[in-house]
Amino acid sequence: MIFRSKRAIGKLSRSSSSARFGRSSNRFDFFKRIGLKLFKFSAIMGGIGVLIVVLVSMFYSRKLPDIESISTYIPAETTKIYSADGIILAELHQEENRIRIPIDNISKTLQKTVIAMEDTDFYKHNGINIKGILRALYRDIIAMAFVEGGSTLTQQLARNLFLEKHKKIERKIKEVLMAIEIERKYTKTEILELYLNQVYWGHNAYGIESASQMYYGKKSSDLTLAEAAGLVGMLKGPELFSPFRYFNRFKKRQRVVLKRMQQLKLITAEQVEDAYNENIALASRKRHRYKAGFFTSYVVDQLVDMYGEEALYTSGMKVYTTLNYELQKHAETVVKKFRDYGNQVFVLKGERYPSLNYKEASLLAVDPRNGYVIAMQGGVDFSESQFNRTVQAQRQPGSAFKPFVYLAAFDKGFSPGTIVSDTPVTFNTIEGPYSPKNYTLKYSGNLPIRRAFEKSVNVIAVKLNDLVNPKTVVSFAKKSGITSPMNPVLSLPLGANEVSMMELMQSYMVFANYGKKVHPVSILRIEDRNGVPLFKHRFKDEQVLDENLVATLVDTMRGIVDYGTGRGAKLPRPIAGKTGTTSDYKDAWFFGFVPQLVCATWVGNDDNDPMNKVTGGWVPAQMWKEFMKKALAGVSAQDFKYPNGMVKRRVNWDTKLLASADTPEDAKVTIEKYWIGTEPTEFDTIELIEKVKFQAKQKEEEESLVSDFFNM
Repeated sequence: MIFRSKRAIGKLSRSSSSARFGRSSNRFDFFKRIGLKLFKFSAIMGGIGVLIVVLVSMFYSRKLPDIESISTYIPAETTKIYSADGIILAELHQEENRIRIPIDNISKTLQKTVIAMEDTDFYKHNGINIKGILRALYRDIIAMAFVEGGSTLTQQLARNLFLEKHKKIERKIKEVLMAIEIERKYTKTEILELYLNQVYWGHNAYGIESASQMYYGKKSSDLTLAEAAGLVGMLKGPELFSPFRYFNRFKKRQRVVLKRMQQLKLITAEQVEDAYNENIALASRKRHRYKAGFFTSYVVDQLVDMYGEEALYTSGMKVYTTLNYELQKHAETVVKKFRDYGNQVFVLKGERYPSLNYKEASLLAVDPRNGYVIAMQGGVDFSESQFNRTVQAQRQPGSAFKPFVYLAAFDKGFSPGTIVSDTPVTFNTIEGPYSPKNYTLKYSGNLPIRRAFEKSVNVIAVKLNDLVNPKTVVSFAKKSGITSPMNPVLSLPLGANEVSMMELMQSYMVFANYGKKVHPVSILRIEDRNGVPLFKHRFKDEQVLDENLVATLVDTMRGIVDYGTGRGAKLPRPIAGKTGTTSDYKDAWFFGFVPQLVCATWVGNDDNDPMNKVTGGWVPAQMWKEFMKKALAGVSAQDFKYPNGMVKRRVNWDTKLLASADTPEDAKVTIEKYWIGTEPTEFDTIELIEKVKFQAKQKEEEESLVSDFFNM
């Protein structure tokens, strides 16, 4: 056993402590060395970063425009839209739409409101707001796209006056450099005045004074808090929050602005509510200066999507369109004429009506070979209603949808001469029994498909739809150009699903073009202010349907105009077409075409009020004929392609057999077309005739009993 003294124990303890201290000291030295290296690396990288910033700034500063000219700069170039025949349809951003005024004449309330929403630290920064830029950079990185700019009022001024509008890193660098330079040479008051005099406020209004007078009919010096908040709220999207177009959106943005001002303690909660509840008296809008208003506004909407609102109204573009202005003027005259026609007194089926009770009409004409929109009249008067019924209205097409059923039927092996029974029928569906009715409420017995199509017989169309499967019909409609949702129901042939005129036009263009799909186009090319091309339409077509199948359909549609419901549109040349009438007379259509031009017409009411027995074969067909007489003047008559793989046979409708010497003289016998191999081969005999008559009578009685049972 070994004993140690206290001193020995003490020495041992100090020795142990000293060892531990040595290890700690080594660790400290290690971290010190690492820290020193990191510091040196950071300093080097920081220096490199500063050098890069300096070099980039020097590089782009040489490319910046002259800041000295900022006080006299006005984006004066006007965007012009031309028709195909050289008529100027619109001049966007003419100088009289900008009213420059000194800042002393601008409402102080408006000034505070703009700063509160657009640049809270306006009087604190020197052109850029580091916090705003970092916040925007963070959000851009998260979104992996340019979603926020973080721009100050000064940066916005620089961008709006001198720089391109697309979000790019190069533009952002220039914007920052120019903002710093502007802040060096101009006072905050001058910068705010310049900003308020040039900023875009929608509907071709630039600057606060023109905006105030356009929206409220008053000077900007007289703006109330409610009016100022409304205008400032619009800056996020002037056309999207226009009180003329979207008053509810305008009010929502107004409240956002007022709440922001309350948050900054510029106004009280009571002032927020008083301002929000204040009645906003909008000025009456001036008559639109567009020529061919419906078409031109349609083009303007496309340009806004392509380049943005500000670029459209400031860049001086030249836009060349497809419109034939002479025919457009004719379309306007025709539509108005037939609206007035409906205001007469009529006696229909012995009943007297003070009018036909429709207030609106529309017409659309497109060249199916290239998709050029030749004429577009979306209503009776653009100055009264800018709602474009050729592209914006979703309506039931009625029997104008039937071609898709017959396409599907021909594809499944049915022939134009195939005879189907037009007799009462009831389908037992999930929703309950369904018994389609003909427009006349009468039945014709056996009919060739060709004749059923000409007479627009509902019962046969529904039977065919059931036989080929409604999903197949929907498939043909989608291939042809219908994009609206469609339910594959039995009532499809009667136009159960709502579509736009432009959608149906796309499909009828495919028919006229023998299965080739060409999208409607209104803009051919765009040039910048110096004539440099910005956009050029590239022609593209696609074979979406079998050429011979469509030729067969078109061949049967010729009979609709020659002998059927579309006789009111007949002209001395080959024409194919289809009428459409909804069962409650809310819509009446006619779609007709020659190989060089497709035209659609419609009459009805925006509020869906029923008309007085107006059918597609009546007013719309006559409108179509009136327009096309001038549109086709000087255009050579061209026949449609004849379908291949067809044979003709002389057939007795009652027996569905070939007519013979035994066929009764009073029998319905016509020459019909069949796909080779599907034509009837047996001839009428007296025995067969009697047997078929007995069977037909028996079947008719059975179907009538079933129909009566379900309709009890």
